[in-house]
Amino acid sequence: MIETENLKIAVGELDEERVNAFLDASLAFSPTEEDARAVLAAYQAGMDIVGERFEQGRYFVGDLVFAGSLFAAAVEKLKPLLGFSGGEGRIGMVILGTVEGDIHFIGKNLFKTMLEAASFHVIDIGIDQPPKAFADAAVRYQADIVGLSGLLTTAVDSMRDTVEALKAAGIRRKVKVILGGSIVTEAICTYAGADDWSRNAYEGVGKCRNWMRAKTR
Repeated sequence: MIETENLKIAVGELDEERVNAFLDASLAFSPTEEDARAVLAAYQAGMDIVGERFEQGRYFVGDLVFAGSLFAAAVEKLKPLLGFSGGEGRIGMVILGTVEGDIHFIGKNLFKTMLEAASFHVIDIGIDQPPKAFADAAVRYQADIVGLSGLLTTAVDSMRDTVEALKAAGIRRKVKVILGGSIVTEAICTYAGADDWSRNAYEGVGKCRNWMRAKTR
């Protein structure tokens, strides 16, 4: 059984050797999907540590990029256990970004990695993006889903404004909107007018996959 607490600490400390050792150990004895999800949860918890240290000025952008590469490598190894079948073609188009007034991107990038592993095509429009940028991208790329990320309380109104922009562009009924970030709750989802929300990348991907299955029925 993988020592998830030690894995979390290793990710938080950007200790690639220990991270890989823990990951290899987790894959050594016929792990289940539940085991894989526990490993991902430990990675995400470790990424939270990385984010905190970045906010404190202890880590820098290069450290965030490196941490993201560790996570992406783990997802690649774990995706056969997570029900993410390869070679099936793109199953949907997702426009993803951090809303206006917020520059956080760790959670967004984790979600992007997971979506791509699950065979979604993802257009990441970046951070601090105004509502019109999401609407324009959704129209241009004929999006199935729009993912809005935010960590600051000020992001809540930006999420609502973005949903309104999708309505103004005449595409709200054509796209699903999912919210992500530590501030997000069911109440905020309702306030913003989104379809669903998640603080967990794996869970969020599952919701997106369910939407696409329902769309193709």
